[in-house]
Amino acid sequence: MTFTTEDYMNMSKRLGDVRTEIGQFIVGQKEAVEFSIYCVLADGHALLEGLPGLGKTMLIRTVSEVLDLSFSRIQFTPDLMPSDITGTSMIERLENGKQQFTFQKGPIFSQMVLADEINRATPKTQSALLEAMGEKTVTVLGETKQMDRPFFVLATQNPIEMEGTYPLPEAQMDRFLCKILVSYPSKAELMEITKRTTGGQTILLNKIMNAEEIVYAQQMVKEVLIADDMLEYAVDIIAATHPEEASIPEIAQYVQYGSGPRGLQSLIKLAKARALVAGRYHVSIADIKTVAKPVLRHRLLLNYEGEAEGKTADDLIDLILQTVKQGQAI
Repeated sequence: MTFTTEDYMNMSKRLGDVRTEIGQFIVGQKEAVEFSIYCVLADGHALLEGLPGLGKTMLIRTVSEVLDLSFSRIQFTPDLMPSDITGTSMIERLENGKQQFTFQKGPIFSQMVLADEINRATPKTQSALLEAMGEKTVTVLGETKQMDRPFFVLATQNPIEMEGTYPLPEAQMDRFLCKILVSYPSKAELMEITKRTTGGQTILLNKIMNAEEIVYAQQMVKEVLIADDMLEYAVDIIAATHPEEASIPEIAQYVQYGSGPRGLQSLIKLAKARALVAGRYHVSIADIKTVAKPVLRHRLLLNYEGEAEGKTADDLIDLILQTVKQGQAI
């Protein structure tokens, strides 16, 4: 499929309308809103981390409403079972008296799934999401069922209240395209939030796009061009996260594991999505730099020394972006 410059400009305007409509209800959280849209365009999944009450759940629900996608919410708890997510086969009695097994779909069979407090469920239940996230299928009793398109999992986790939680394994963290940090609102934003939520006015959201348009936009993202030198720059950033090969002393000292190939794929996908939102059909350096932190912050595993020194993944990513230059391998 071939797209023209006008196609990209028109889609950019549509996506701008989506952001504006989300802003009618969500106050602030510009980065969280933008990267949620980028993930939808890149056909990936996002992990949102922030303190309770900052609007993570409401943001995801608002995005699904504006994009006219079917929505379901799964509250992860320690006693949640895999079948509570995927669904199960139940015996149904027919009119002639005979019985047959009928599959009852679970909440995973929605176009946008909110996995709320995903780190509160056991690893066995967490893994029930892996197949759906990676393959867009669910297998129950040997029968494989396809997910509707588009399909997204947006998971939330709280950085506090770690008692009774099961941290996500690195393999499952890697399934998420990016990790979005939801921060405290400013004083002005707190004022606006209070006015919108404690008054008598009800905000009604308009549906700006639908599933068919989103699939079309995802195809446009794939056709966004990336020059060889831009791709090489992205590869250099990923290579700089590997402690055994890094020439940056702090990476070798504080990082236990760096990013793998999926990190590079995510970096390129999100950079292309950002270019589309800006109305461009080619990736720029700014695109790659902007998406680097959300893409890599959950793919850099610090060692004991790094944690003891109070280092964060974002600190080290900043250092990599300052050190790695375009056309200059490191």
